Amino acid sequence: MDSIYRWINDPEVNKYVEGYLPMTKEAEAEWIDRMSKNEDIILAMETLEGRHIGSMGMHNIKWKDRTATTGAMIGEKDCWGKGYGTDAKMIFLNYAFNTLNLRKISSSVFSFNKRSIAYSLKCGYEVEGVLKRQKFVNGRYYDEVLLGVFKEGWRSLWREYKKGLK
Repeated sequence: MDSIYRWINDPEVNKYVEGYLPMTKEAEAEWIDRMSKNEDIILAMETLEGRHIGSMGMHNIKWKDRTATTGAMIGEKDCWGKGYGTDAKMIFLNYAFNTLNLRKISSSVFSFNKRSIAYSLKCGYEVEGVLKRQKFVNGRYYDEVLLGVFKEGWRSLWREYKKGLK
């Protein structure tokens, strides 16, 4: 929890997530407690060496519709742009589609978060829309990019991705 507290209170990290500065340790503990009591799935992102570098979550799971939304945060800035997000998202999508049998996963991203948009597209997401001037961050409004990926379109990408793991 200490690393999440540090990340969410770092303005450079926080500007990419929908958190609010500052966050106390008590507020962070309450958030984690709330997440553990609902159907959201929150996982730690770790390097192969076991270093905790971020988290990824699946939210708003709708079993009847077989849909969910995801969000991710890599809090360790020295790990930005090194492929960890792509790897984590591909594995998370495999879990969503092949274990939970969901059919569509959605995400929304601030328009200025170019790395997140790029890795989402690399993971098979497509831009489904843009909400103009939707989010207020650091004194101004930004567009929110809506992305989605369907199981059937993602399967071939997963097969190719797995080949690279060998």
